[in-house]
Amino acid sequence: MAKSDHSLDSPILESARREFLDKGFEKASLKEICDNAHVTTGALYKRYSGKEELFSAVVADTVRDLEEIIEQKCLTDRKGISDEALVKAWEMDSGYMMWWFRYLFERYDGFVLLLKCAEGTRYANFQHDWVEGMTKSTYAYYEEAYQRGLCSVRISEEEMHVLLTAFWATIYEPFIHGWQMEQIEEHSRLVCALFDWHRTIGFEDGKINGNEKTENIVE
Repeated sequence: MAKSDHSLDSPILESARREFLDKGFEKASLKEICDNAHVTTGALYKRYSGKEELFSAVVADTVRDLEEIIEQKCLTDRKGISDEALVKAWEMDSGYMMWWFRYLFERYDGFVLLLKCAEGTRYANFQHDWVEGMTKSTYAYYEEAYQRGLCSVRISEEEMHVLLTAFWATIYEPFIHGWQMEQIEEHSRLVCALFDWHRTIGFEDGKINGNEKTENIVE
């Protein structure tokens, strides 16, 4: 049996990445992608059924990494978390925010493609779908905290989705506007100042179930 020729995969994907970033999915040209990759359209169609499958291949690694993050959060056993750890999970500090920004920055092109270039593909609603996934795991943390009496404000899952939509918009926008890390670092501090989740969901300041709250150290 003849071995599959994968030597053209990399130039095709690299050319497609540039074309999709430059023009978006709908306006991207397969002919331009093939010309810039120095391959024939026949060679491309041997590997991909069409433009959408090619787009999916370009963002596949980024999608996989983001899906793994949501899966990890959903698998966490909230019942086994201490009160202190549960409260700490809602702290907005620069270490937490910069972890997210660096993680996404390392996947910059793929993330931008999903955010602003995916109209016409299965990822057209990526921004909404991502928040939807994050809402499920985040609301589970909130419900656990509320059931333990750690917070006092009752919030519906729908309202949590609205709040997280606003929160994630502050993360999306720097990538949509092409910011570099220096700009993002300053922006991260502003996001931390803007979102006070402890106050939003009503954590008692300084105490957890009547016990003094220990000082948390960002790792």
